Amino acid sequence: MLSALGRPVFYDYDPAFLATYERISLKLKQAMETKKVSVILHGEPVLALEAVGISVVGKDDVVLNLASGVYGDGYRSWLEPHCREYLDIRVPFNEVIDPAAVEAKLKERPDITIVTVCHHDTPSGTINPVKEIGAIVAKTKAVFVVDAVSSFGGMDILPEEVFSDIFITGPNKCMGCPPGLSMLAISDKGWAKMKANPTAPRGSILSVLDWENAWRKENGFPFTPSVAEVNGLEAALDLYLDEGPQAVWARHALTAKACREGIKAMGLELWAASENFVSPTTTAVRLPDGVEEAKLRQVMRDDYGVTISSGRGATLNKLVRIGHMGPTARPIFALVAVAALGAALTKVTGKTYDVGAGSAAVMAVIDAGK
Repeated sequence: MLSALGRPVFYDYDPAFLATYERISLKLKQAMETKKVSVILHGEPVLALEAVGISVVGKDDVVLNLASGVYGDGYRSWLEPHCREYLDIRVPFNEVIDPAAVEAKLKERPDITIVTVCHHDTPSGTINPVKEIGAIVAKTKAVFVVDAVSSFGGMDILPEEVFSDIFITGPNKCMGCPPGLSMLAISDKGWAKMKANPTAPRGSILSVLDWENAWRKENGFPFTPSVAEVNGLEAALDLYLDEGPQAVWARHALTAKACREGIKAMGLELWAASENFVSPTTTAVRLPDGVEEAKLRQVMRDDYGVTISSGRGATLNKLVRIGHMGPTARPIFALVAVAALGAALTKVTGKTYDVGAGSAAVMAVIDAGK
């Protein structure tokens, strides 16, 4: 990856780079297992989330947003200002969306034209059943938008298998790239919806439409692409395809399972209400009463050299998150994280957390998975 990022940064209209961009776009198509070539936008995935929101939503649309976490709920800000009516289905942020509730809402409101969902809401470490939801949405006229920013590449989610019309992700999470690109898989239905929207941006940094055919080497680009990040994306795609998607997903899942078992063995609780929908790319741990997450994370960083994340918004200071993405999706990192968390909690609270039991539980999972 670092070697790829250090390649010469060609002028974007150099024939060598135009050919490189087309080659990488076709590798991305292979990785996403789509019939159409995906779009690369040149900014981290928040760019794509906003761009899609204002490209797909028009003044006559009725939008149903599925809010099971901070990020899913937050998508409202890029949907509501542009539509005729905004609706949502909300659940507690340690739960996930019930497909039956989506089906009932779509029957109640057949005028819904767009359904949006965050597959993996990282501030909660939970996974929504997007394949089941997508199959329901596909029976209607509605366009299905899936935020898979922190799940694609780390688990079994593919755009066409979940019936998505616009599938938003990026290489900076599970594929281990720097945060500089977004990737969009768009169906014919998704393209048609954006093209029919008179307010969809064109000639703008937020335009998705301008990039539809930019992957072809004879076409060129709407504006200067991020050349170094594109080189890094190729290295990530090569690693992913060479290892094999199934093996990559299994590695993430084993790492997360080992981490969860270590967490529970130390007497801690997972944030998710059920392990049936916990994420294989993030483990969210409920904070013990009275523990300040910022202090805990600082002790882990300063004393043990381990960095974890806080919650966000409604989950802030209620949980901490251990990431299993990209380079850290290796079972040995679960051992490091569990040991550091237990030791830091012992220092912060004065209560003994059994790091030995946690570590043994991690190793038992690792050994069983070999």
